[in-house]
Amino acid sequence: MIKILIADDQELIRQSLMIILDNVEDFQVTDCVADGIEVMNSVKKEKPDVILMDIRMPKMDGVVCTQRIKELYPDIKIIILTTFDDDEYVFNALKFGASGYLLKGISMKELSDAIRKVYNGTAMINEDIASKVVRLFSRMAQSNLAIQVDSSLADSLKPHEWDVVILVGRGLSNKEISAKLNLSEGTVRNTLSSILSKLQLRDRTQVAIWAVQTGTANRPLSR
Repeated sequence: MIKILIADDQELIRQSLMIILDNVEDFQVTDCVADGIEVMNSVKKEKPDVILMDIRMPKMDGVVCTQRIKELYPDIKIIILTTFDDDEYVFNALKFGASGYLLKGISMKELSDAIRKVYNGTAMINEDIASKVVRLFSRMAQSNLAIQVDSSLADSLKPHEWDVVILVGRGLSNKEISAKLNLSEGTVRNTLSSILSKLQLRDRTQVAIWAVQTGTANRPLSR
């Protein structure tokens, strides 16, 4: 059962999402809240697996809330769900650890599929803004907003760890990586944890961004 927290300042959207998602067999909506402060309080109490987070909420917006949630509860997955596709929001939501960024116009099947994929470790970006994100990544190397990894830290990675970085950068889930590299999912998870520790990064989204901005995602595998 995937526990879901819905955060949106529009009551109609909150209630509609709750009714629809609560009727999905493997979903359980733990709470519906209207602002970032309520998100923090609800997360502390309910410990959801996935948060559907609106960007523009009162008291604390979705980007700041995402940053604080990921600092305190790094295992909670966050999908930014919004009508806005502003460049700054797209970048900051991903930079601070969001696992997905989807526009509210998507179908409920697309949303349900995205929730499951994010829950299982895959980053999800709506096709309508994917090209925008790619352009952002291409500019990040010349920007002070780029995710920085000291070269000495990168040099500490072993060949099999580089393979995982490459595949994370290509958007593969742990399950897909395990199949590609003929490893167990547990081994992939442990390897990713080692990579995060060595590179001093917070989560797989930062690894993916770093892999794309440095061109690592385009490198051939060692095996």
